[in-house]
Amino acid sequence: MDAARATTAPLTASLWRDRALVLIGIVLSAFNLRTAVTSLTPLLDSLGQTLGFGSTMTGVLGMVPTAAFAVFGVATPGIAHRFGLERTALLAMLLATAGLLARAFVGDTWMLLLTSAVALSGMGIGNVVLPPLVKRYFADRVGTVSTLYITVLQLGTILPALLAVPLAQSAGWRVSLGAWSLVAAAATLPWIAVLWMEQFGHSRQAHALARAHDRAVSRGDEAPELAEPVCPGRVSRSPVAWGLALMFGMTSLITYSMFTWLPKLLVEAGGSPALGGSMVALFSTLGLISALVLPSVAVRIANPYPIVLACVAAYIAAFAGLLLAPMAAPMLWVALLGLGPSSFPLSLTLINLRTRTPVGSARLSGFMQGLGYSLSCAGPVLVGWLHDLSRGWQWPFAFLGLCLVVLLIGGWLACRPRMLEDTW
Repeated sequence: MDAARATTAPLTASLWRDRALVLIGIVLSAFNLRTAVTSLTPLLDSLGQTLGFGSTMTGVLGMVPTAAFAVFGVATPGIAHRFGLERTALLAMLLATAGLLARAFVGDTWMLLLTSAVALSGMGIGNVVLPPLVKRYFADRVGTVSTLYITVLQLGTILPALLAVPLAQSAGWRVSLGAWSLVAAAATLPWIAVLWMEQFGHSRQAHALARAHDRAVSRGDEAPELAEPVCPGRVSRSPVAWGLALMFGMTSLITYSMFTWLPKLLVEAGGSPALGGSMVALFSTLGLISALVLPSVAVRIANPYPIVLACVAAYIAAFAGLLLAPMAAPMLWVALLGLGPSSFPLSLTLINLRTRTPVGSARLSGFMQGLGYSLSCAGPVLVGWLHDLSRGWQWPFAFLGLCLVVLLIGGWLACRPRMLEDTW
């Protein structure tokens, strides 16, 4: 069976039970894709005092997630072609486990940076391999399993932020950081079992998994879902591609800047570290709601640019509140701040709405996420540098305001009803 037909061949509903192990692996892995980020950011202020680093290093630590996601977004397809999706998913969770566990024993800033990078490299690999695993084993239920995957990913963003400070206060910051390695270690077990069953098992379930794997894998290619497609045009010539990259990049820049600096902003305004952590959790929760609602809304609108305008309006209101009166209504400001990144699921939805072919979709996704995550690396560092330079938050928010202008321009280019293939 050729690869194109194999990757879309539906599996019968009777195989759901046989695929349960893979589903558990996908769900547990999805939970671990952001834990290294939001388990750390609420503790950065206190860790800075303990380990002796300032705002610049805080910004660097905030930059590491987007840098890792950009680098491994490019590197992972090659790794998966060599070792296969299942082995690469196992590698992702092993790296996440090792980095999260080692981070609990660091004694200086550079080791904190290194161990965070190891954990985030695993999570960057997981970002790439989990969607094609959904397609490989659940071709008949892609929408259902993708929704579950996105929901669990968001829960893995919310819970560490909510629990980081209480855990640190009750058991110490090392336990607070290291506890999440247990969840990552649990996510390795289903993939070990899947690999064993596909290769050595003799049960009916093992044969079902092997058949599902063999349907999707072409000879000589362990991950045909991630094959580099032949492209008849140049994506970099398309205003659609540049618009999506700018919209995605500015949204990610603001999001990771807020993950990094929102707790410190609220502490400096008179709030407690626990308040900072709970507000990061609230910020993430609103992202979950928009991720579930936005795609179904966007597909019904020819030009969804009004959604971008609404996102920018929410950002502006949140920035004004956090700058001028952060403790007057912090839940309101953070709720508005959490509505702003609705442009993130909109960007992901537009990948398919603005392309006609799988080749176009794959190339647009790679360009958008590669350039977008690269641009977003600058956010946490520049916000920290501007905060140090100005001894306040006026300049950082002025910088984020300029990013909103770029987001508006990118959204205008991306949302116009035209296709990538007509413009590349």
